[in-house]
Amino acid sequence: MLSSPLFLVRGLSAIALTGVLAMLGATSAAAAPVGLTSAAHELTTEDVNAWLDGMLPSALEREGIAGATVGVVSKGQVMTQRGYGYADTGSDAEEPVPVDPQHTLFRIGSISKIVTATAVMQLVEQGRLALDAPVQDYLDFTLDTSFEKPITLRHLLTHTAGFEDKIAGVIAGPGENATSLRDAVTIDPPEQIAEPGTTPAYSNYSNGLAAYVVERTVGVDYADYVQEHVFDAVGMSTATLAQPLPDEMQSSMSKGYSFTGSAEVPFEINAPAPAGAISATTADMNAFMLAQLGDSSPLLSERTLEQMHEPALSTEELGGLAAGPRMTLGYFEADRNGHRILSHGGDLTAFHAQLDLYPDDEAGVYISLNSTGLNGDASTAIRDALSRGFADRYFPDQRDAAVVETTTAAEHADEIVGTYQVSRRSESTFVRLFAALSTVEVSPSAGNAVTISAVTDLAGTPVDLVEVEPWVWQEVDGQRRFAVDQQDGRVVAIGLNPAFALQPMSPSRAALPIIATLSLAVLAAAVLALPARWGIRRWYKVAQEAPRRERLLRRLRAAALVALALAGILWATVAATLLSDGAPPSAVILRSAQALTFAAVLGALPAALLAIHRAQPTESNAENPSPWRSRGAHTLRITGRIVLTLAFCGLGYVAVVGGLLLPSITY
Repeated sequence: MLSSPLFLVRGLSAIALTGVLAMLGATSAAAAPVGLTSAAHELTTEDVNAWLDGMLPSALEREGIAGATVGVVSKGQVMTQRGYGYADTGSDAEEPVPVDPQHTLFRIGSISKIVTATAVMQLVEQGRLALDAPVQDYLDFTLDTSFEKPITLRHLLTHTAGFEDKIAGVIAGPGENATSLRDAVTIDPPEQIAEPGTTPAYSNYSNGLAAYVVERTVGVDYADYVQEHVFDAVGMSTATLAQPLPDEMQSSMSKGYSFTGSAEVPFEINAPAPAGAISATTADMNAFMLAQLGDSSPLLSERTLEQMHEPALSTEELGGLAAGPRMTLGYFEADRNGHRILSHGGDLTAFHAQLDLYPDDEAGVYISLNSTGLNGDASTAIRDALSRGFADRYFPDQRDAAVVETTTAAEHADEIVGTYQVSRRSESTFVRLFAALSTVEVSPSAGNAVTISAVTDLAGTPVDLVEVEPWVWQEVDGQRRFAVDQQDGRVVAIGLNPAFALQPMSPSRAALPIIATLSLAVLAAAVLALPARWGIRRWYKVAQEAPRRERLLRRLRAAALVALALAGILWATVAATLLSDGAPPSAVILRSAQALTFAAVLGALPAALLAIHRAQPTESNAENPSPWRSRGAHTLRITGRIVLTLAFCGLGYVAVVGGLLLPSITY
């Protein structure tokens, strides 16, 4: 699914992008510059095979990808289906098994969401569902919402229902069974944090809810409906939503790997299943692409296909974001070399897939990889190279146009510079902290250009963007465009891609990273000083001379520091668990981490009282002439206590603004 707690990134401060960086795979690779390029190659079996054979084997070996499967269709025909590398890398006792595009099953991840959209559109075509009717009308439970405007199927299929992101349960823990579709959408659903139709924010839950509407409407399990009306209808003879696979299909399933030579990644069980669970061969996916492109599709009428493939939301809903790429009913809209592309990616822990359709050119290309690769962005780099290479080879840019900035470029550049947060995030649980720590910066660059820290070239360097239309930015040496929604010059959102947006971060939240860094640095030093101070006193046999009240306050302050250290260990355990895609942390761990964090925050009270006490002149201070009681030392100790008190207050700020103490732990 785009993404598994894949979308979780390496490092505590980036966990909020638990999908976001995978999402930005489409945003982070270089794009071909605008302007005339070489003449188009004829899209034939011979040419595409030669091109693929010349590119993929070396790329897989270089990036540490065990195996890949690729399909290409054009003008109603299968051009090729190719397998590269191994579905099973073998062992000392067993020979490697090569990828067979006809028979080897690969996971397609979130490309499964297109199947959900197709099923919905079939029922819309039959008049059994309406895209703009309240989705509540089709449900047998009450959907908890935060806004008066009702959620519709159109919102669910375009990732604009307004739901926060959820991590727990997306991938089942070891030994856990698959979650039923009804349980996946009714048990601990995400909160709604944006008005429907206004804010693109990628949502697995939304797709699962749309699938449940299908299940409720037809009266049979969603998987059974899709098997008959999608897979069987187009000849996808081996495609399945089954989790785990039945025994008779196990031998056909490619194994998944972190990288070539690593241990096998177990078959993942996803929830909600419609959002990312499909296993299919390239032969299956070629059949699906042809059905999505064909004039006589067995899935949908020509008019319904056109409706599914056109942008689903207008300026009325999206504001200025509608000037950039938009979601269709299931697809991400893009433009490369002047050719319209409908695409969707898919990411699980080991499997990474991409599907691109060229509806106006009647062509499509699909790839799935069974490994993440030696580098975290290896699978993204290969998929992007395939997508760009296919476009540049068979549909090159015939436009003679240079990037020309507008007369308002300087003024508008000043307006969009700032700190932003990604729209796909959690707000109602402790995961809010990780979103708050994962900022995206829009910064001024040369001339009237700006850079977005999340929009980079292949080397990871942010690229220059200039305004080419009012409130629309394009990369100087490429084709990617980013539209801005604004009201009276105030930025509301920046579109990263059709299902992700950047929203201005409030000053209170933008300050959180620096406050967290400074506060934790001071508190960590204080924690480390505890045993050192105790050891020194024991070694030199220094007696406690402070009054009883001060000794009590010191002990309470020390207890708060110990609580902080223990809380840090538990929160690190939680983060490591999320990053590993393992079993979710137990409620006991989460509640204990919250209780210890609260106890640590309370350390601000004894710390403040100790600072006040130290600042007050005492008789002992006046009578004791030792250097430790000198004016300079006294001032230093007062300053130290004030700094420590501020650090405890900073910890409280982080806990409150970051949501660490929120009552809900259903993240």
